Order: sequence, then structure tokens, then C-alpha cells
Amino acid sequence: MDKNKNVIVIGSGVAGLAAAIRLSVQGYSVSVYEKNDYPGGKLSAFKTNGFSFDAGPSLFTQPQNIEELFELAGEPMQNYFEYSKVDNICNYFYDNGKILNANANPILLANEMAEKLGENPETVTKYLKASKALYNNIGKIFLTNSLHKRKTWFSKQILAALKTVKYSYLFKSLNSYNSSKFKTPEAIQLFNRYATYNGSNPYKAPGMLSLIPHLEMNEGVFYPTGGMISITNALYELAKKVGAKFYFNTPVSSIIHNDGKIIGVVVNDKNVFAEIVICNADVFFTYKNLLNNQQKAKQILIQERSSSAIVFYWGIKKEFADLCLHNIFFSKNYKAEFDCLFKQKTMYTDPTVYINITSKLEKVKRQLEKKIGL
Repeated sequence: MDKNKNVIVIGSGVAGLAAAIRLSVQGYSVSVYEKNDYPGGKLSAFKTNGFSFDAGPSLFTQPQNIEELFELAGEPMQNYFEYSKVDNICNYFYDNGKILNANANPILLANEMAEKLGENPETVTKYLKASKALYNNIGKIFLTNSLHKRKTWFSKQILAALKTVKYSYLFKSLNSYNSSKFKTPEAIQLFNRYATYNGSNPYKAPGMLSLIPHLEMNEGVFYPTGGMISITNALYELAKKVGAKFYFNTPVSSIIHNDGKIIGVVVNDKNVFAEIVICNADVFFTYKNLLNNQQKAKQILIQERSSSAIVFYWGIKKEFADLCLHNIFFSKNYKAEFDCLFKQKTMYTDPTVYINITSKLEKVKRQLEKKIGL
């Protein structure tokens, strides 16, 4: 491999950091251009009035994806990053007063759903087994292969995966699929919520999304010591360690292309050429502003929007014993909430509320350190 081959990464979000690490390890000369004065993109943090906040994603699953990057780089991850498995996935609060403290152990979870919600534990166990099989047989294939390449669709893996596809995965909504599996409205609502992980409506999204619960309920939920920002910090330090160069406060104004081939970028009114350009920026912004492809940008813009969230950062000098790291307060009428969001395109009067309390686990960590004298 030509170690002098230049690579430009636009944006230092998590994907941009991972790409910079992988390519640097392979011997490429990697330059990362970031418009902000910090790495991480949405996975950042801030402090105010004595409180610290993770300003982005709050759920951490599949830590093996981070472990893999350190293994590729030949660096001991414990020198950069630590995490632990969470005993309680999430506390669910229902309008009828029922509360489910979802245990990270699938068997205990099934028993809890029987005791607290009245659901058959065998039903829960079978559902999670089916979710695991669906993820392993189909989900992994589409996550690790490019759908734009012909060889992907004609590979033995794809053909084998397609044989496992059921009618209900493609032609039933997630709600219809879940309603055929569970008898209680609380269980149906709980598993419907996984459609929101990619901003979808469970009453329209396909049953295929029933693979998502596997990531939480079978593989587990984890907590990175120091909060989610520690993921960004670890990957940034690793990227620098393997040779990637970072340029902050340096937005890319356009991507240089000729006859369908990308040859570089424009930064600070100067052309910077590279054999490979990877863009870790919003796809609409990329086509509209960086590639100046207005037609493609328009096609993206007219696509149906996914749901989003209104986020509040509250620093409260009080503890809530009934809450854990992740907490969800469900709306009484879930379908009405999604009809309001996707049809009326406005906020529902009784919205589902998610509460993340990082200090729940940071406090435990500090108490343990104090106990052992660290």
C-alpha cells in the first residue's frame, strides 16, 4: 500500500473518528477537517452552573465496535476507555400506574413482565430469541455490507438471509407484528417504541424493526465511565495516536469533483487534493452545499421526515430513588401521539418522555472509589 496516499475526512463525528482510525492504521495519511472547535459532532458535552451534561446520544450498546478499533490499532483500550454493563436496562412508567424495571437478564426480564404486566414469560423469551435470530441472520448482513454494490445482493450470505425473511417482517407494521405476539397493551407499547430508534412510526414501520430489541435486551446496555463524552475522547486520542491529523474551526466549503470522481476539497478558499474523501456530514447538506447537486438534494428533501425530540438539560440538586440511568414515561394513547407527529405534524399534548440521569452511575463509581481508597 502507498503510505503517501492522502485521505480527507469531513467531520469528526464518531463515524468520522472511526474512519480516521481505520485508514490511519492501514497506512493512509489522514486529515480530518472539522467546523467546530471540538471533536465528536453530536456526541459532545458541556458544563454550566456546576452541572455537566452529555449533549447527544445517551444509550450505549455494542461496545465491541469500540473494542475493535483499539484492537486494530494495537492499543490497550483500558488506557483510554472503560465501561460497565448496566443491571437495569430502563424503568418504564405507564399511565395506568404500572411500572416495569426492565432487568438486563432476559430471563429475569421475562419474569418481571409476567409479574408486573401480566405477560406470558414464554412469549417474551420467544420474542427475544426471534429478535436475536433476525438480527444475526439479516441485520448484521445489511449493516456490514454496501447495498449499492451488486456483489452484495448476489452473495451467499444475502441469499441465505433472504430465506429467513418472513411475511410479517416486511408486510406487517411493527405494531401489528407486536400485537400478534403479546396480549397486554403495555408489552406492545414497550416493543413498539423501538421504531423510534431511527425516528420511525411503529404503526407504519415494518415488523423487521423487531430486531432492534436484541441489542438492548439480549446483548445488553452499557455505561461508559465518565459519561458518553468519554467515547468521543477515547476515539479522538486513539486517532491522534495512530497518526490522523485534525484541523478544527476549519469547515470544508465544497468537495472538488470532476466527471464523477472526487479529487479533493476546498478549505479556506484553497484546494486540498486527496485520493479519497470521506464525508461524515448530513447527506442533504453534503449534496446541496458541498457537491452543489441541487437535484439530488431536492430528492432527499422531499422524503418523509423521521420524528425527532425536544431536549431539555436540567441540573437538579435532588435525587429520585424511583429513577435509574434510563427512564421512559409512556403517553396514554401511543397511536394518537404518532398520528399527531406524522399526520398533523405537531407536538402531542401527552408526549412520551425519556429521562436520562448520568449521575446515577457516576455517583456509584465515586462511592466505590472512595470505599477502596482511590
